[in-house]
Amino acid sequence: MDESSADITPEHPQWAEWRWQMQNRIHSVEALEEWIEPTAGEREAIEKTSDVFRWNVTPYYAQLMDAHDASCPIRRQVVPTMDELGDDIVAELDPLDETGHSPVKNLIHNYEDRVAFCVTAECAIYCRYCLRKRMVGDANFFMRTDEHQAALDYIAEHDEIRDVLLTGGDPLTFNEDNLEWLLSRLRAIDHVELIRFGSRMPVKLPYRITDELCELLERYHPIWVNTHFNHPKELTDEAAAAIDRLKQAGVPVGNQTVLLRGINDDPETMKALNEGLVRMRVRPYYLYQAQVIGGTQHLRVPIEVGMHIMRRLRGRTSGFAIPTYVLDTPHGKVPLNRSYVKGRAGDYVLMETYDGTLWAEPNPVPDGHPLPVQLPSVSLPDEVDTIPLDEGANVNRPEVSGARAAG
Repeated sequence: MDESSADITPEHPQWAEWRWQMQNRIHSVEALEEWIEPTAGEREAIEKTSDVFRWNVTPYYAQLMDAHDASCPIRRQVVPTMDELGDDIVAELDPLDETGHSPVKNLIHNYEDRVAFCVTAECAIYCRYCLRKRMVGDANFFMRTDEHQAALDYIAEHDEIRDVLLTGGDPLTFNEDNLEWLLSRLRAIDHVELIRFGSRMPVKLPYRITDELCELLERYHPIWVNTHFNHPKELTDEAAAAIDRLKQAGVPVGNQTVLLRGINDDPETMKALNEGLVRMRVRPYYLYQAQVIGGTQHLRVPIEVGMHIMRRLRGRTSGFAIPTYVLDTPHGKVPLNRSYVKGRAGDYVLMETYDGTLWAEPNPVPDGHPLPVQLPSVSLPDEVDTIPLDEGANVNRPEVSGARAAG
């Protein structure tokens, strides 16, 4: 049973126990008041977004928030705001068409030689920009043992699959018994060479990275972990200790940051984040352009902003402290550099994917927002794929066609 919120402090004897943290997550205004002074807008948003996207925060992560500043980069990632209910250019909740690439429940087979296996819909925290907000926290996407087995059977039947990403939700919400069940069955499949975890636990609940977990992972090498630090304030001593435990177990750790407006969308913050990661022996892997998901417009930035940040990093820090800036599309990840990005067509950015498909990413430039990089002005070809926009969206729409083109 949850304890009184007044007892949930870093001085509690169970503070560093991950299960205690999970059991005492913050999911009400009253509990949040123990950590910050919620604004009227935050209070209203917590109530009004309750039917849209689940909300909770671990006590560990809550202590990182600035109690008096609603623009705090930690707070903005996890506390709902009324912006989530504002106008957006899409109502899309599956911009990568993951459902269309799922041969069995929660198994996404987009690239020939690898799959993403969403083993759970549970997370320790529900980030407001979440790629999978359509499913996380939704009971319909939790998996029974027979559904896990169906996914394992699919992997076993497709010998082209050499790389399995365990994701979710967060796979490290599973206990060691459940994780070992999954890992042992994956390792029994001869053609599975690599098992990866996509987990934000080192960031939002580093106490989950226990010695017991690391000993388990070490038994099933090669295991890799990609985690998800977005801001230097997340690079705590506790997070560094969690990363060190993984490294001591022989687990390489990479990081996938999401570019977020008002949180990390400037060169100085991104440089500090990536250099801090390197000091922790974490390799900056990807900088993701935030996906076009309904209710996240206030967190997205023009692609030119990300390209400017990348240009400012080059030559000003170690090369291995510079991630690859990418956009994920239904046709795979696209590096957002001039080798792939063709130009801007009104409120779209035109690019070419690895398989030669032309993709038009809806990416409006906010009014009065000067662009630090100017892309060539281009027209959209007749055959181009894109995300359907809401008919009432205020977007400069060139005529486009294609399988998922705007109507």
